[in-house]
Formats: sequence, structure tokens, C-alpha cells
Amino acid sequence: MSLYHPYEFDDDPNRLDLGAVWRFLSTEAYWGRWREFDDFRRQVRHAWRVVGCYDPHGHTVGFARAFSDGVVMAYLADVYIETAHRGLGLGRGLVHEMIDNGPGKDFKWMLHTDDAHELYRDFGFAEPNARYLERRASYRGSSVSA
Repeated sequence: MSLYHPYEFDDDPNRLDLGAVWRFLSTEAYWGRWREFDDFRRQVRHAWRVVGCYDPHGHTVGFARAFSDGVVMAYLADVYIETAHRGLGLGRGLVHEMIDNGPGKDFKWMLHTDDAHELYRDFGFAEPNARYLERRASYRGSSVSA
């Protein structure tokens, strides 16, 4: 029996309820609200890997996606657990499934976040060093913060 029973993690993109994920990302998440649903759907379709978190009834209550070169590095994005399901360790389980329990377990992983730093530190994430540079996006002529 899973530590997260009766919740389940699955990396089958066809199982995701994209409408449920989009509802959360477009209303609750502080990042990426500039996207339209078609942008998000394209991101999922082209993702290297997606992982969903499902409640006992099979409803999508959490999500994470990654893009990668498939060889040495990956970027973690759009990680969330619905508010009503927080406090059960599901965020930790979702990140574990994506990073440590998948094909990228030995990769260099990157992400941008304003919160959950302690969670990500537990998976080896740390502030970048002086070798890391970044060019900020100006998607659709607007100023987008990472």
C-alpha cells in the first residue's frame, strides 16, 4: 500500500483532466496566468513528462509537468495540489514521482518558484550560483516574471 493511499500518482497524460488542471492554474496559481487554455494544452502536449495526482474517485487534484532534453537536464513547472487536498504530503509525493521515480532521476533539475522552498530543498534544489544566467521573457509584449 502506498504511503499516499488512497491517492494515486500517474504519469499517463491521457488520464489528466486538463479542464480541472486549467481551472486551478488560471485562477489559483500565481504563475503563468498570461497563458490561454490553448497555450497550456500545447505545453502539456509537448511536455517531456507530466504527473497527475488523483483522489480516491479518480479526480485530478494535483499536477506537475517537466520539459527536458531527455538526457541530462529537466525543468519542473506548474506544480500544485488543490487547496482542499493539502497537508497530506501530496506535494512531496508529486515531486518525488516526477523527479526521483521517473526517467530523470539522475538529471540536473531546475525550477522557478516564489514558495515551497523547503519542499524543493528536500529534493536537492538550491539557489543558483554565479554561473547561472537567465534571460527574462517578454511574451506577447508584456513583462512576464518568472
